[in-house]
Amino acid sequence: MTDREGPGGRRASGGRAGGRRRLAGVLAVAALAVGAVAFALRAGDAPSRIPVVAPQARAPAGATATGPEAPPPRAGTATDPVRVAAVGDVMMGSTDHGLPPDGGAGTFAAVAGLLEGDLVLGNLEGPLTEASGSKCGPESSGCFAFRTPPAYAAHLAAAGFDVMNLANNHAYDFGPEGLADTLAALRDADIAATGTVGAVAAEKVGSTLVATIGFAPYVWADSLLDLDVVRDRVAAAASRADIVIVTMHAGAEGADARHVRPGEETYLGESRGDVIAFARAAIDAGADLVVGHGPHVLRGMEFHRDRLIAYSLGNFVGYRAFSLSGSLSMSAVLQVRLAPDGRFLDGRLRPARLVGEGRPAPGGGAIAAVRALSEDDFGARAARIAPDGAIRPPGRSRP
Repeated sequence: MTDREGPGGRRASGGRAGGRRRLAGVLAVAALAVGAVAFALRAGDAPSRIPVVAPQARAPAGATATGPEAPPPRAGTATDPVRVAAVGDVMMGSTDHGLPPDGGAGTFAAVAGLLEGDLVLGNLEGPLTEASGSKCGPESSGCFAFRTPPAYAAHLAAAGFDVMNLANNHAYDFGPEGLADTLAALRDADIAATGTVGAVAAEKVGSTLVATIGFAPYVWADSLLDLDVVRDRVAAAASRADIVIVTMHAGAEGADARHVRPGEETYLGESRGDVIAFARAAIDAGADLVVGHGPHVLRGMEFHRDRLIAYSLGNFVGYRAFSLSGSLSMSAVLQVRLAPDGRFLDGRLRPARLVGEGRPAPGGGAIAAVRALSEDDFGARAARIAPDGAIRPPGRSRP
């Protein structure tokens, strides 16, 4: 999520195999009552203009009767488990800061074997656009705006990505035109987007319907600062889908932000949310997996109500964009298998690192780092991570 101002052809084997069927790639429901979210088959004729910035919608009082003590009922017809692979921040190169000499074609070549799942999720750090007029004025300093050519969406698709989150601080670097271009480029590449106000990305994996919702502390995203909105959004999705994945762009940034602590986090005077309260509220409302990014470093993992929370997966790609010293170059792919009702079955952390000018490669010290951070920050609630990266809940013995 950060910029330099801070510290910081494989589709048959990737997320697009296994009978996955795309449902309403982006469900714009900001203007609808939360309880009326509908999941419809994607018709392939999405409107060319999508209202992506709107006042933060709140559910009317009494719109949902569910809450933390009574997670919403699921659809109940799913029989297929779902393999999820998730990564953190993805910035493949910027027109203004440098593009790779191969046009981005080799960005994910070294990690092709890690991005495998029925649903592969990443956080797109910056718009896919050729628009002009960035958020940074001509005389500004310490301000960074990213834009990647729309054609680079094909590289995301070839790598296996199914859903990209746009709830982050760079999604609006080139305003509404840049964001609309991004949505169009992802749609043309058959990649669903989530993270704009009221948007839900829906995927069908066999008989199992998976909903993904992105949150961030910005007006173009569903706000993670308002836990009532969080609960409403998640509960509405959980009442329709079998599995709900929540992705959050939250928390302080940089090498000093590796630890998760209770209470509000800030960066450069901006509120970045209470990540513990947010993640646990999302699970209380019906989320089955919470995936974080934004701090640009790996953070620990915990279990809440037997659901996994990965507080930050760090940088995954940051071509000539992110600081890559020390822990800022450490990355990972989170692989999780969920039961049709969302229960955690098993998982694994696959280590990666950013090399050269910011492309991912396998290896590095992610497993030991996340294990130590988890134990330090969450104690008895910490995810148990074995030397091979296998993840299990506390209290569950290894197979």
